Amino acid sequence: MNAQQAGSQPDHRTVTYALTGACGGFARTLLAQTRLMDNLRAAVLCDLDTDGVHRMCAELGYAADELVTVGDARELAAVVAEGRTAVVADTALLAEGGFDILVEATGSPAVGYRAALQALTGGRHVAMVSKEVDSVSGVRLAAVAAEHGVVYTTATGDQPANLIQWFDWARGLGLSIVAIGKSGEYDLIYDPEDATVTQLGETVKAPELGALLKLGTDVRETLAARAEAVASLKRSAAADYCEMAVVATSTGFTADVEAMHYPVARVAELADVYALREHGGVSTRDGIVDVFSVLRLPEEASFAGGVFAVVRTHDPVTWQTLAQKGHVVSRDGRYACLYLPYHLMGVETPTTLLDAVLRGVPAGSPAPRQHVVLGGRATRDLAAGTVLTMGGHHHEVEGVAPVLLDTDDAPEDAAPLYLAAHATLTRDVAAGSLLTVADLTGHDTELLAAWNAGRALPRGGAAA
Repeated sequence: MNAQQAGSQPDHRTVTYALTGACGGFARTLLAQTRLMDNLRAAVLCDLDTDGVHRMCAELGYAADELVTVGDARELAAVVAEGRTAVVADTALLAEGGFDILVEATGSPAVGYRAALQALTGGRHVAMVSKEVDSVSGVRLAAVAAEHGVVYTTATGDQPANLIQWFDWARGLGLSIVAIGKSGEYDLIYDPEDATVTQLGETVKAPELGALLKLGTDVRETLAARAEAVASLKRSAAADYCEMAVVATSTGFTADVEAMHYPVARVAELADVYALREHGGVSTRDGIVDVFSVLRLPEEASFAGGVFAVVRTHDPVTWQTLAQKGHVVSRDGRYACLYLPYHLMGVETPTTLLDAVLRGVPAGSPAPRQHVVLGGRATRDLAAGTVLTMGGHHHEVEGVAPVLLDTDDAPEDAAPLYLAAHATLTRDVAAGSLLTVADLTGHDTELLAAWNAGRALPRGGAAA
């Protein structure tokens, strides 16, 4: 789906949306793009920092009288009816918003779940940007959407939707897919002149990398040596695990190992890296999701948070021709890597909003299933009474490492990571232990009910 197709739909009306988490980085990209489109309008912007919403929108060129802060349902309905944008601090007011689709971007598992549930039961579509919400309650919310004849969808421009769509495209072509995934949050930029590697402004000495820029004969040996060379840098992020958990619900692909492989790899190597182990790669089977750390030189382009699919080649001549045109094919010719080296955040999300409202089409499976548990293992001994604080840009849970478990392998009472966020431990949890629901108090009971309802649905194979 692209913007030109959106304009050709029988329904030419302007689509309106409400946006929660309206002061965030994603929100800004969506609001900036909305300014360029005559068939899309922000009806309601919701954030605790209403003044911040006004300031950001002023920076984006919105006129001062376009936005009005309101405090009750009557005012909200009046402002939206006038064609202006209402700014609110309370998600409960969204019930009277008069918009077509909610874009949920709070990043708060409980708040986001309630906002989405309210919209769906009120007959409005939902585009879910908050992967924390989706990882716990997305399967249940999709079922609620189906019950009410509306769309629940991931949002194009964010990596989960991009990867799900890339998977659907490759599968639709009949390609045999071994692995799908994305790049990590930040590149590893190696400078051969001073033998350093830089990740998001942090620079460390890494003289060993100079001899490791090419993939050796033993792929796994090279990857292990690279990982050791950059071991002082934290490369994994809870956000990566969360995004892959969301992807799993639509694709049925699951993590090969609970911590994922996270190879340090150059883009041109991905077909060799994700080959099956009997062919020298890291994959133990077909059907895995994973994340890799981009290794590149300063002058080389970034993968930019893009997505990939590693597939089997099916005709040597076809893939030799494609390799000559610059496509990534493994050295033995068995595998190829097809990739999109970007994600555009809210700049691309309007395609999802228009698709959902005008065509009733989600950017993902219409019937996702809980194929994985995004759980957490204690990284140190945690005492009873410890509050599992969630914070930072990547919404890490303090003292807990994310893990991605196939539901067949996870204990029935394994606690979803973002159910545990901000909960309190009822008992001591030893380092390395998987958090369970019984370990928690103060968690959101409605969110737990949504998780249990979603997990109870039959899985089958890859989601339709």
